[in-house]
Amino acid sequence: MVKIRLRRIGKKKAPLYRIIVADSRSPRDGRFIEEIGTYDPTQEPSAYVIDEEAAKKWIQNGAQPTAEVAKLLKIAGITK
Repeated sequence: MVKIRLRRIGKKKAPLYRIIVADSRSPRDGRFIEEIGTYDPTQEPSAYVIDEEAAKKWIQNGAQPTAEVAKLLKIAGITK
């Protein structure tokens, strides 16, 4: 199954994430298919950038977002 999830790229105690599309069997920071955005929870308010077209394409093709990514997609207005 293909999932839309977060990949951590930040330093210790300074998290920064990329929103990626990956196979559910690959590790958190391992192989991925495509990068579709970024998420920075350290800023106030939290900053995120999502490629809307790519996210919609992957959801149409059956990719399942994780809980945190689903919240971000809902805030961005991409899903309901």
